[in-house]
Order: sequence, then structure tokens, then C-alpha cells
Amino acid sequence: MAKKNAWLSGVTAPLMVGMVLLAVAFHITANAQPSAAAGEVIIDNFSFGPQTITVPVGATVTWINRDDIPHTVVSTEGVFNSKVRDTDEKFSYTFSKAGTYAYYCSVHPKMTGKVVVQ
Repeated sequence: MAKKNAWLSGVTAPLMVGMVLLAVAFHITANAQPSAAAGEVIIDNFSFGPQTITVPVGATVTWINRDDIPHTVVSTEGVFNSKVRDTDEKFSYTFSKAGTYAYYCSVHPKMTGKVVVQ
């Protein structure tokens, strides 16, 4: 009988500790603040992809130039304006207000895109 109780204690104690750790982990995860969202736009073949991206307020959008030639990312309303970005260079902007933000490449004005912030 002593062996049975010792075995039961040896199994029950780790199970109880595991359950407590899971409960604590769940509580921490459930109460954690969500991280700021992010979006990504790829510049390639003289276009922005996706052409329209929707993100929440507070999100940071990063444009990455995958094209062989330089491009810019310029807001039509003057909200943001990147320097010329060469191949594999990035430009990021954090959107703090809801709205629709149209943009274009100043080197190639027919290249256009839009960020919708909700």
C-alpha cells in the first residue's frame, strides 16, 4: 500500500504543478496587451503590392523595394515622404489616425497605392 501511495504522490504532484503553470500561463496570455499591428507592401515590377492595404490605428506599414530600380513612397497629402529607396531598402511609417492615405512613387507617378487605417 505504501508503494501505491508513493506512486500516486509521484504522479499527482507533477500533474498539479503542471496544471497550475498552465493556468498562470493562460492568465498572463489572456491579459497581455496586443502588440502593434504591422503591414508590409512590396515594391516590384513598377507596382505596390498590395495596392491597397488595411491596418488598424497604430500600425506600422513597411514598404520594401524589391525592384531593380529606385522608388519613393510619397503621401498625396504630405503625411509621409520617403527618400529614394534602392533595391532591398525599406521605408516605414506608423499611422496614428484613422483614414485613407493615398500615395505614389515620385520617380514613377503612375505607381500608386493606398493605406486604409481603421
